[in-house]
Amino acid sequence: MIVDYHMHLRDPGERVVHTLEAVERFVEVASARGVDEIGFSEHVYYFRQTRSVWTLEYQTERCVYELDAYVDVVLEAKRQGMPVKLGLEVDYVGARQGELAALLEPYPWDYLLGSVHWIDGQAVDQQPGLWAEASVDEVWKRYFAALAELACSGHVDVLAHPDLAKIFGMRPDRIEYPALDGVALEISTAGLRKPVGELYPASPMLASRPPITLASDAHMPADVGRDLDRAVGHARAAGYETVTVFDGRQPRQEPLG
Repeated sequence: MIVDYHMHLRDPGERVVHTLEAVERFVEVASARGVDEIGFSEHVYYFRQTRSVWTLEYQTERCVYELDAYVDVVLEAKRQGMPVKLGLEVDYVGARQGELAALLEPYPWDYLLGSVHWIDGQAVDQQPGLWAEASVDEVWKRYFAALAELACSGHVDVLAHPDLAKIFGMRPDRIEYPALDGVALEISTAGLRKPVGELYPASPMLASRPPITLASDAHMPADVGRDLDRAVGHARAAGYETVTVFDGRQPRQEPLG
């Protein structure tokens, strides 16, 4: 089985559009590329219902869409038999993670992706961001500490692009990868389209054989399933024979490929 569990519901011009027609475009590309099931995982800070959590202008200026409309359109696609799952990309917010989880709890998620984009208000994947005030070693240390905290929170099911700190190609001389128990890791092709030009995550993060999902991090239909053959190859090289599939936040293993 091939899944793509990380994508953002957009039109071909990358404009946010939560409609059934938009879902259909993603499903059509997935089918053409041999992807069996896709999952939508919009950024949590795009929704008005989560407004109380956000402080950065980057977040608040995007926090204008209706979470119920997004959920309803994905559920309608499921009712019509489309091979889609309902997810959300849930950002790390430190001490407020429980507050954010409570806002999301009423909805029928199939899975929740956890990601770390900001630490203490400074971006990891934008420059200058956190890189302006911390050494490379310190950025990685703080990033992995936040990722481990998110992993053990119980509020997410999968960690998205789990070594995102490598996005600009800057690495410590020695990388200490954290233990990330209780969650799946996403093998993401998005890093191939970033300055680092690599899949997320690096092989050492897969050495303990955590459960995995596959992802393109598509922000437009044309990127659905993009380079997933390389993600599958990465998984097989690490010894994987199964991929994690979610229903109602309950995981199960299916044969990979």
